[in-house]
Order: sequence, then structure tokens, then C-alpha cells
Amino acid sequence: MHKKRVLIVFYSFTRQTKLMLNKFIEGLECEGVEVTVQRLVPVSPYEFPFKSYAGLIKATVETFFQKRFEIEVLDEKCYGNWDRVIIAGPTWSYNPSGPVIEFLDRFGRDVCGDQHVIPFISCRAYWRVHNWGLGRRLKRCGAAVVEDPIVFTHLIHEPWRTIGLILQMRGKMVRKENSWFRKKYPGYGHNREQNNIALEEGHKLGKKLNAQVGR
Repeated sequence: MHKKRVLIVFYSFTRQTKLMLNKFIEGLECEGVEVTVQRLVPVSPYEFPFKSYAGLIKATVETFFQKRFEIEVLDEKCYGNWDRVIIAGPTWSYNPSGPVIEFLDRFGRDVCGDQHVIPFISCRAYWRVHNWGLGRRLKRCGAAVVEDPIVFTHLIHEPWRTIGLILQMRGKMVRKENSWFRKKYPGYGHNREQNNIALEEGHKLGKKLNAQVGR
């Protein structure tokens, strides 16, 4: 039987996307799927954590207007025919991240053209505009099918979710476990239960691909 092949192209700023992908890939590989991973590397990335609130506000405005980030050239391994292509990354001010937008502008047609593509989104909460914009770009790149996204949101309620994000971006997260803030905001990002869901999503996609005779 033909071994199913999946390409994952991703960008991860605070490692939340990468952590979810690790479990997702584990699930795929447990189903016998061959996974190829391409990390998008910005030539001049934002510093993390941000040194000032002014720098953070500037970045928020830039990403709202979909600033591109020049990225390093992709590996040759990305070009070919795949059973699925996964485009993964965080939501930046309602949009795909700058490196992902740059990838689609420069390489999207060559990598995603005529492919079945699945968005994989890590975000605080507001992912629908991101997914809509990503889908439009993928269709312009000639993607054969853009499937329903795999989405992981930060589960803590507002306003603590936003406050925690700002503190994390500035490197000022409250570390004291018994503080009043940590009772409201146990930690930044995704949790262990979501890791298990990502693993299951990988198993699910692997089983779906293996059940297909061909596209």
C-alpha cells in the first residue's frame, strides 16, 4: 500500500504552535504516515520577549495590517505531491502571522498548488478572520481543496487571557504559584488536555488518509 505523505509548514513564535504540532505529528506517525516538516525562519524576527510596551504596540499595529516577514528559502524537500499539506501558525492581530503570509506570497503556488491543505491554528481566541484570510490566499495559490481548520485556543477566560498574553510578550509573567493572579491565570498557552486532543487529531487524520485509495 502507498505510504501516505504529509507536509507540515509552520511558524511558531512562542512555541505554542510547535508544542501542539509535536503531538499531532506523533499521532500521524503512529498511523504510519510519513511526515515532512518545514519550519519558517524569519530573516529579521521580532525580539521575544519585547523590550518595551511601545515595541509590543508597534508590532500589534503592524501585524493588524498584515506586515510580511522575509523568510529564509525553503528546503527542496517541500516540493512534490502530498496527501495533505498542513499550514500551521499563530494568529497575529486576527491574521495569519507575517512569516506565513510571506510563505504564501513567495512559495504558496509551488508548494500548495493542486494540494489538499489543512490550516492548523494556535491562538488566544479570535481565529475565524485568520482562517478566512488564509483560505482566500490558499485558493489564490491554486490549492485544490482547503479543508476545515484544526484550531487550538487559549482556554482561560477574559480579561485574564489578554492580560496574561501581554505579560508573556513582555517577559513579565507572574511566576509565584500561590499568587492571586495565578489563581485567575494558571499559565500561558495551551494545556495538557489540548495536547491529547492534538495527538488524537493526528491519529484521526492518519486513519482517514490510510482509508483512502487515492485522491
